[in-house]
Amino acid sequence: MTRRVWVRLDNASNIFLAARTDADPKVFRLSAETDHDVDPHLLQEALNATYDRYPLYHAVLRRGVFWYYLQDSDLRPLVTAEVQHTCAPLYQVDRRTLLFRVIHHRRRISLEVFHALSDGTGALWFLSDLVSAYIRLRHPEQNRALDDSRRDTDSRPGPARDGDTTPPHDDATAPTHELTVDSFAHYFRHRRQHEEQAAESAFGRAAAPAALTARDTDPAPSSPAPSVSGRWRRPPGKKVHRVKGTRTPDNRTRAVELTMPAQDVLALARAEGVAPTMYLTALFFESIRLSSGGLGRNRTLAASVPVNLRQFFPSTSARNFFAAIRVEHTYGEGDDDDVGAVGRQLEAQFRPKATPEALENKLRRFIRFERSPVLRVVPRPLKDMILRLVNAGNNRGLSVAISNMGRVSLPERVDAHVGRMLLHVSAARPQFCAVSHAGLLTLSFSSPFIETGHIKEFARLLTTRGIGVTVAAARVTEEELTVVEP
Repeated sequence: MTRRVWVRLDNASNIFLAARTDADPKVFRLSAETDHDVDPHLLQEALNATYDRYPLYHAVLRRGVFWYYLQDSDLRPLVTAEVQHTCAPLYQVDRRTLLFRVIHHRRRISLEVFHALSDGTGALWFLSDLVSAYIRLRHPEQNRALDDSRRDTDSRPGPARDGDTTPPHDDATAPTHELTVDSFAHYFRHRRQHEEQAAESAFGRAAAPAALTARDTDPAPSSPAPSVSGRWRRPPGKKVHRVKGTRTPDNRTRAVELTMPAQDVLALARAEGVAPTMYLTALFFESIRLSSGGLGRNRTLAASVPVNLRQFFPSTSARNFFAAIRVEHTYGEGDDDDVGAVGRQLEAQFRPKATPEALENKLRRFIRFERSPVLRVVPRPLKDMILRLVNAGNNRGLSVAISNMGRVSLPERVDAHVGRMLLHVSAARPQFCAVSHAGLLTLSFSSPFIETGHIKEFARLLTTRGIGVTVAAARVTEEELTVVEP
């Protein structure tokens, strides 16, 4: 009898399990658009090869008395045509199924993942390897040309492969993304030696958040401190505006894609002296304010912004390894009509919270709470209830969420065949996800609501600033779904 490898979930994954709902099943989708209609047979062959390098993705989710755990399996994934709405549920209680799916539709290859398995960075590694393997199969003549070039290079004197653009995953030494590696435990559960802490601090001072960088060194404004459990305490009397709307009929995610030239948006942010992510967040706040007619009595908007921890704490694990940072702006207390000023104020909050030291302190507190002796002996259903209440409390302090994966780079011979890349996320509240590739920035807005007023305002704010925007929207209402395409 084969002995199965199993591992307890990391601290972020437990939250996703406790917080999932019918409207927000905690599934996200990463997509890449090719320059041709996808061949499902070649995509299946590419998936078979990629899957073997990701033991993590072999895992199924099991429930114990005190915790959830991932267990490896002999299941094999099958490529399917797109028949469900974006970010449809993946995890089924007590069903031994894989926690991801690969789907295709016309020119688009999509990977959908249950967030308890992996985060956006880990999924991007998988999708990049999958698309690379597929393009190699689709264009074998490029592989032969590359092999000929390598042989010619090896026959010449001097350093070999000096200009080789082959990605690391083309090599036999490509990393294998194991099931058992938990970067949260490695970095934050146990105290490191003094020398390691000093080295990390030195590294942290020299580092800056990827895709969130700006050269603004203004000190952060005074702000309330988080509690020991990581919850944010709002100042007395300051209530956060909650976006409301009409739920979609069958809880499917409303997804709308805005595509625009990436350099034009970067130029707007640079002109305001603010990082692109905070500039886009400020535009999002303004679009919410305009579409709501002025926010009403609760004039504070707050956003959750995830940060990839791998940029500070090196890790090749494809499991969840990120932290969320909260930023807010209260309208009526400053120059609200200046989007750049709002963006700079948001960034002044964000930067000191996105240092390795601040992130480490926050995560250690959370893990101490999660691993406390009392909580460890609490049965799993009661743990779920506690985490669900903590999550609900955090949600009351948020208006929207955003996620910026930055610019995606693919191997050179693959890059020429891939256009837009996109990220959709099932949503408990309005949010957008940003991905840049092939010179195009795609903002994928998702929401549990039918209404799209804030997206229309966002597009208008961009077009009035000279940005050309194209729009694509998924159908969610009965009326929309019955429309026959010409």
